[in-house]
Amino acid sequence: MRFGPVPVHESVGHVLAHSVRLPQGRLRKGKLLAQADISALAAAGFEQVTVARLDPGDVGENDAAAALARALVPDPVRAGLHPGAPFTGRVNLLAAGPGLARIDAAAIDQVNHVHPMVTVSTVPRWQRMDADGMVATVKIISYAVPGAALARACTLAGGALGLQRPAIARAGFVETRISGPGPAAPSDKGYRMLQGRLDRLQVDLADPVTVAHRVAPLAEAIAACDTELILILTGSATSDPMDVAPEAVRQAGGEIIHFGMPVDPGNLLFLGRIGTRKVIGLPGSARSPAVSGVDWVLERVVCGLDVGPEDIMGMGVGGLLKEIPTRPQPRRPRE
Repeated sequence: MRFGPVPVHESVGHVLAHSVRLPQGRLRKGKLLAQADISALAAAGFEQVTVARLDPGDVGENDAAAALARALVPDPVRAGLHPGAPFTGRVNLLAAGPGLARIDAAAIDQVNHVHPMVTVSTVPRWQRMDADGMVATVKIISYAVPGAALARACTLAGGALGLQRPAIARAGFVETRISGPGPAAPSDKGYRMLQGRLDRLQVDLADPVTVAHRVAPLAEAIAACDTELILILTGSATSDPMDVAPEAVRQAGGEIIHFGMPVDPGNLLFLGRIGTRKVIGLPGSARSPAVSGVDWVLERVVCGLDVGPEDIMGMGVGGLLKEIPTRPQPRRPRE
């Protein structure tokens, strides 16, 4: 592609590089100039105009963006993404429903190294998406790119994008209380915060069950849960793998997969399982609507990802999240 000023009478069939105001209106950049446009420019006194002239083998910006979008998402229904219409060299790829952004980061990096004018931008890997949320945008920066570069980018793209949809339909919720007479009552705030998180992924949260903060009653409540996912929120923070909640999971016939995580807030989360059912022991930050380590683990488990110790321990970079107002032990002690 060649870019630069040319005499107006030589610009027919080329792409207008910059918008031009005329007495009778405006010619917008990106327009393929026709003979009527040339006449209007000449009548307005223009002697030259800046254009992009495509060379043999070049592909126009919209066609190139659409081709790369198809390579990134060759089967939109299966991938859970749908492309928007190309405009000014851009195609947006949108989520077809709730889920997590599935991104092959290595493939995206390779595509972006092919040619400076061929670009793909995405949200962070495994970011939670709502319906019609933008997972990625393809942008051809110039008005055209060499066909060979586009073909290589499309080859490397290889279905690099998709949506990891929710795989769990229903979760159970068990909360402990430290003391107090009378019948157990659910903590409205903790339950509401979890309900809101799960609603975004179209997961039903069972009615809350509240028991005393002791191993035996908690183990009994856990064992009675018949949901695919069991969420445990304790009245006192779980500070050790042998504390009340992890031990209750073991007594209910389960095991602890991992305790603790390098995400703050969220350090005291633990992950377990009872047979095929997943168990998440929630830290106190689950009672806040602010994003915490709870969200990162809960969303991945709900969407059917196999979350293990290596995954959790790899969350530290970027894991220093926003302080929550109700945090009882601030990161910086008060002077």
